[in-house]
Amino acid sequence: MQPTANLRRRSFVTVSPQSHFPLENLPYGVCRRREGKICIAVALGDYIVDVTALETLGMLDIPSAIGRRFFQGETLNDFMAQGQTVRRDMRAHLQQLLDADEPALRDNAELLAQVLVPMNDVEMLLPADIGDYTDFYSSREHATNVGTMFRGADKALQPNWLHLPVAYHGRASSIIGSGTGVRRPLGQSNPDNGATPIYGPSRSLDFELEMAAFVGTGNALGQPIPIAKAEEHLFGMALLNDWSARDIQAWEYVPLGPFLGKNFATSISPWVVTMEALESFRVAAPPQDPLPLPYLNAPNRTTYDIQLEVYVQGVNMNAPARVCASNFRYLYWALAQQVAHHAANGCNLRPGDLLASGTISGPTPESYGSMLELSWRGSRPVKVGDETRTFLLDGDRVTMTAWCQGDGYRVGFGSVEATILPALLED
Repeated sequence: MQPTANLRRRSFVTVSPQSHFPLENLPYGVCRRREGKICIAVALGDYIVDVTALETLGMLDIPSAIGRRFFQGETLNDFMAQGQTVRRDMRAHLQQLLDADEPALRDNAELLAQVLVPMNDVEMLLPADIGDYTDFYSSREHATNVGTMFRGADKALQPNWLHLPVAYHGRASSIIGSGTGVRRPLGQSNPDNGATPIYGPSRSLDFELEMAAFVGTGNALGQPIPIAKAEEHLFGMALLNDWSARDIQAWEYVPLGPFLGKNFATSISPWVVTMEALESFRVAAPPQDPLPLPYLNAPNRTTYDIQLEVYVQGVNMNAPARVCASNFRYLYWALAQQVAHHAANGCNLRPGDLLASGTISGPTPESYGSMLELSWRGSRPVKVGDETRTFLLDGDRVTMTAWCQGDGYRVGFGSVEATILPALLED
């Protein structure tokens, strides 16, 4: 998880006198313990707290769900489906249970041994059974940059872009967890705009710096979600890398949009930070002109101040090098607008569905969230440590991190990482 300094006094201190961890975050994840048991957990500094074990022991009864169990499965979907009240009650209960002044865990060495595990001793798994995956295109800076490259500055944004959150339906089956390698995809491209395309490994493999929101409570088929209630349907957020094969994408996307250039892999971080943990980091969203239609026009639009960084490390590099730093607050279309638009036609969102933000780019070159922009479609080599890149090479390891900075503490998202593997060519 993201390192923390100058922590608030209220903390969990039962591991050792030096173990002081903030309780403001408590992100949820799913992990496999050494003995093979899969459990739902919350992260606490360098440890996980086995929430499944706590529930089995009868220590997680909360006023809004007495006697009900949410953590006995192998995904977070059951808990995601419960809604805001249960989620808030559970957060408060866990904070109290893990507080340094609470003796229920602090003074029970046998219980601690069952539920508190070093994070290095568990394998992190995908946090949810993701039934559907939607990728938005919500950064005005990113859309403008890409449109300028391919259509010219005077036609950078398509006519609909300022009126609705553009999105496409992604491939849920190829969503992978952090640490899983990404194979360079094969596909068609037409690099010289000739009469005949070519087939082979992508020459323009790229990362896309994104955040993603997991749907909590869904909506019935045919029932829109009003924008005033939209964020109530979200459970929490994670980091996401929406890998892109730019050359394949450029050739195939007309007229129906992304296909093989996107569906080969999407990486997500293992920890999900709940919306409650982000509440202190609300900020005003960028102004919108023209104002969107009423179903998308929320008074006092807000977003979240989430700091983002991307690092790349080549096979001959001794350390990763930062290639960009951005912020979630730059996005033109806010989460509530994405949800309201997604369900406006009666589309039924379900617990565990994943809504990705689209590439998060800011106003300066250093804040561009993809190699496509950083290298300006390959025309400007990007400095990566002592090396340069236009797009990613085999063996490159890409690491994304995110955090919210509080007063003396951080709410961290951990990281999402992957190494580029060579394409599988036919013999």
